[in-house]
Amino acid sequence: MAAATIFRRNFHLFSILCLLSVANSDDLQTLLSIKTIFKDSKTKAFDSWELNTPVCNFSGITCNSNGFVNEIELSNQNLTGLLPLSSFCQLMSLEKLSLGFNNLYGHVSNDLNKCFSLKYLDLGNNFFSGSFPDISSIKGLISLYANKSGFSGTFPWNSLQNMSNLQVLSVGDNPFDRTPFPSVILNLTSLNWLYLSNCSIEGNIPEEIGNLVELIDLELAQNHITGEIPKGITKLNKLWQLELYWNNLTGELPSGLGNLSNLEFFDASTNKLIGNLSEIRFLNKLKSLQLFENQFSGEIPAELGEFKNLVNLSLYTNKLTGQLPQKLGSWADFHFIDVSENFLTGNIPPEMCNKGTMTKLLMLQNNFTGEIPETYANCTTLIRIRVNKNRLSGRIPGGIWGLPNLEIVDFAENNFEGPITNDIGNANSLAQLFLAKNRFSGELPSDISKASSLVSIDLSYNRFLGEIPATIGELNQLTSLQLQGNEFSGPIPDSLGSCRSINDINVAQNAISGSIPASIGSLPTLNFLNLSRNQLSGLIPPTLSSLTLNLLDLSENRLTGPIPESLLTEANNGSFAGNNGLCSEKIRGFRRCSPVSGMPRHLRLSLLCLVVAFIAMLASIVGFCYLKKKTERVGERSLKDDSWDVKSFHMLTFTEDEILDSIKQENLIGKGGSGNVYRVVVGNGKELAVKHIWHSDNYGKKMGSSTPMLSKRGSKSREFEAEVQTLSSIRHINVVKLYCSISSEDSSLLVYEYMPNGSLWDRLHTCRKLALDWDMRYEIALGAAKGLEYLHHGCDRPVIHRDVKSSNILLDEYLKPRIADFGLAKIVQADSAKESTQIIAGTHGYIAPEYGYTNKVTEKSDLYSFGVVLMELVTGKRAIEPEFGENKDIVDWVCSKLKTKESVVSIVDSAIPEVYRENAIKVLKVAILCTARLPTLRPTMRTVVQMLEEAQPCKLVSIIIGKDGAGEKPESRENDKL
Repeated sequence: MAAATIFRRNFHLFSILCLLSVANSDDLQTLLSIKTIFKDSKTKAFDSWELNTPVCNFSGITCNSNGFVNEIELSNQNLTGLLPLSSFCQLMSLEKLSLGFNNLYGHVSNDLNKCFSLKYLDLGNNFFSGSFPDISSIKGLISLYANKSGFSGTFPWNSLQNMSNLQVLSVGDNPFDRTPFPSVILNLTSLNWLYLSNCSIEGNIPEEIGNLVELIDLELAQNHITGEIPKGITKLNKLWQLELYWNNLTGELPSGLGNLSNLEFFDASTNKLIGNLSEIRFLNKLKSLQLFENQFSGEIPAELGEFKNLVNLSLYTNKLTGQLPQKLGSWADFHFIDVSENFLTGNIPPEMCNKGTMTKLLMLQNNFTGEIPETYANCTTLIRIRVNKNRLSGRIPGGIWGLPNLEIVDFAENNFEGPITNDIGNANSLAQLFLAKNRFSGELPSDISKASSLVSIDLSYNRFLGEIPATIGELNQLTSLQLQGNEFSGPIPDSLGSCRSINDINVAQNAISGSIPASIGSLPTLNFLNLSRNQLSGLIPPTLSSLTLNLLDLSENRLTGPIPESLLTEANNGSFAGNNGLCSEKIRGFRRCSPVSGMPRHLRLSLLCLVVAFIAMLASIVGFCYLKKKTERVGERSLKDDSWDVKSFHMLTFTEDEILDSIKQENLIGKGGSGNVYRVVVGNGKELAVKHIWHSDNYGKKMGSSTPMLSKRGSKSREFEAEVQTLSSIRHINVVKLYCSISSEDSSLLVYEYMPNGSLWDRLHTCRKLALDWDMRYEIALGAAKGLEYLHHGCDRPVIHRDVKSSNILLDEYLKPRIADFGLAKIVQADSAKESTQIIAGTHGYIAPEYGYTNKVTEKSDLYSFGVVLMELVTGKRAIEPEFGENKDIVDWVCSKLKTKESVVSIVDSAIPEVYRENAIKVLKVAILCTARLPTLRPTMRTVVQMLEEAQPCKLVSIIIGKDGAGEKPESRENDKL
């Protein structure tokens, strides 16, 4: 009997072990099949997943006490592919599945319902599509993360109704269909984390939100929520973070908000809230308070000065009055303050940098008085100090000029006085110095030339005197120099001609004397030159004729001699008035120039040499043009006489002879700097575009010249090679297809797919203009962005286009865009930090501002140019329009219209229907981010694609624009969720 009992027990144990062995074997096979599915992923996550390794020793795998797999942690492992839910759900004991921050895509099937043991599910931060599946059978779920995963349609809110244990619900940042606040959530009383930002919730926040008393985090930002903040929120006294920004909330802060005694982060910015901030005085654990862009009024509670943890304060663009608490920011590691555009008075709190951590002091457009506190002279962490348009006075503490991390100093439009001290030579990071309209005085220290990062200097309308430092030319990144309205004297430094990046020089209304330096005429990017109302004398340098200026003003000086005829344009009318010594044969009001014989002998000889040289050059040009046209005609008739080398990059359905026979005048459809373009129809009816490029070195010989026109490798040849190198390896639907190249000793042919709808420029701005509706414009913007994303991120080495503009975005028969014209493109090498170019490539109006002061080639210049294209699509305007004003382009014009919502709406193309205006403004905001003046503030092309996808019509996401400079990330939202 005892033996039988022992046998039964052993048999039972043996059976259990067998079952466990079979079960463990099943888990092993399941995990190995999952590894196979992800075999194309560039990851090391599965290195330990081998047949002879125990399952529980696999990396990312946790087993329960019975040896079954119950947790899988594969987040942030660079997994790529479809989600194999049927495999994961075969793991019968699986309680945790974490796959967040990967590259998973495609639809998520309803097989997810078979993972009925799950308690923790993370699919967040992936690239799925379609609707989120029904999960009603996973009743024990505690944490659900599906935020920023690409899900759309209607979220299955009702599938949550039986999940009484659910503590974390994070499904924000998905383009779901609009829906009122889901009532089913109000019954999930175990919730402590609710993230529903940017998922298309509309209507009011229910009063019953107060039922969720366990909530620690509540985020409802970037939705379409209206009405008042419900009083029920004041019951959530465990709240640590409350995010309500970028909605349409109205009314006052609810009475009792001070009950949220544990609140550390509160953001209700960019709404329509009114009333005072009295409830804030009780929230003494606050670390970050962001209420900017509302209509709050009254005074800032004095209690904020006693908040021991406050590090971020942003209240800009409200109607606040009174003084700032003088102890503000003195207790904690204070980071930044932005209270710009209010009606605040009194002094600047002196102790906000007590802990030596403050980075930004932003108080633009208020009524502050007093001086800049001396304490900030030691605040070495400051990056920006901007206090323009106040009533501040006194001298700037000397140490401020030389703070090592300071990038922007903006003291404009106050009553400051005193000098700029020599400390400015220590300002290694200073890029922008704005001191206009104050009472600054004294000489400009020569040490300013040591602040080598300076890009913009505006000292206009002060009382500076003495000479402009002779070393000013050492600022080789300088793009703008504004010194007008001062008392500067002495000459214009000849070294200014070394500022090869400068595009704007204004020294008007001073007492500058001497002659105009001839070196100014060699500045390659100069667009605006104003030397008026000074005491300049001598001749106008002939070198100015080589400049391409949008503005030239030499009026009210003491200049003499002839006005160079090349400067006599309608745009320059009035540019020479008030110079009694000038003469001209063409401008009325000026005396006629004296005969040549009256000139000094050396001038007569110089003029004679110039005339002879000019005549010779003119004869050469006329002869060259004649022979070029003649040679082109002959060349086109005899192309088949040459020996041609064909390199194909796709399967060809045409022959070399078909192409050569079609290069003739009647097929010519365009001419450009890179060659003639022909429309060719081959035997099978296929349309092609063929670019014919003459090699410059052989072109000179063909013309009969004894020496080549250019070097052995001429510019056209280099351009041809650049285009072939770039396009031959590219395979993308939004990049124009290069079928083949056909080359001879004299010229080359590039054979492309033909784009029957021309360029985006044609369709927006010329007689070929089409009525592009918003859907078309949006698809063009998104397609072009994807093409550029591929060039920047999808090639073996990034390709920088360097001439992105609307005329280089071609449209096929369905108006699908293709990026084209790669004659200026550059492939970034491994040592890209050393890559540079000596030629400023691009087109005026599209060129990024830093392109003028650095020779480095980066993708960020393409981002700027693409931002201009987006502005064209939204506004219907060209990149340069007379209505923008002097010295302005579309970026300046758009940024000038960002003051009110009404002015923003006014710049949207009137052809875009009212119902799409909101969508257009979302795309405009992407454009503004792309055209930030500082390259580091621009997003990547990959981010731009994501933002545009999220801004598709009817599925919108708000993209924040910073108040402190167009296109910059807001100073008040350092954890901004784009």
